[in-house]
Amino acid sequence: MRQNVLITGASRGIGAAAAVRFGQLGWNVALGCHTGWEKAQKLVCALQAGGSQALAVRGDVSDPEQAKEMVNRAEQELGPLDALVCCAGVALPQQLLTDTTDQQWRQVMGVDLDGVFYTLRAAVPGFVRRKRGAIVTVSSIWGVTGGSCEVAYSAAKGGVIGLTKALAKELGPSHIRVNCVAPGVIDTEMNAHLSRADLDALGEETTLGRIGTAEEAAEAICFLASQRASFITGQVLLADGGMVV
Repeated sequence: MRQNVLITGASRGIGAAAAVRFGQLGWNVALGCHTGWEKAQKLVCALQAGGSQALAVRGDVSDPEQAKEMVNRAEQELGPLDALVCCAGVALPQQLLTDTTDQQWRQVMGVDLDGVFYTLRAAVPGFVRRKRGAIVTVSSIWGVTGGSCEVAYSAAKGGVIGLTKALAKELGPSHIRVNCVAPGVIDTEMNAHLSRADLDALGEETTLGRIGTAEEAAEAICFLASQRASFITGQVLLADGGMVV
């Protein structure tokens, strides 16, 4: 029997790679997205061609009502969720704390932290009713170590880690696992503003001597959502090539 997953931020980057990988593994996939609607629709067609039931659900996770509607649509179209992946995120250009405006701070917190909370609040009751399921949040290496000139992003992603650990304790008695993937520097659109030389320099800071791919981060997500990780909860898996050892 196919399992059902909702992935937020699924039109590009790690979210899109996770959608593809879940489809390859035989899951039905709901792709949540706010922007990149055409890309999401192409992914839906590709997933359907591969035998998965798939749909794109448009919504802004920083709006609690839209996040709730995204979850409701996914459950109406696919059925009960077996997994949820909270991958939607935005980042600012590198800048000093003193140059970060109120609007920029709220934008990052709204999507990267509030959006996770709103999506979880909408989806958790369904998981609890069924007493099973897996939740995977997506943080960042900067949520673990903090990043220079990345104050807003680091704070939001650090909050995701705290939320994940607390929720794992809360939902454990209901047999629901909650884990987090914290990617390092990944070759996605979010890092497209960096030059090749900058990316190479960041890659040299890792034990493996390179930056990662969206597909590699997606493998970590799919592992934590699967029964292969059936005795793992409350953990942060660093998919960072050994940047932090």
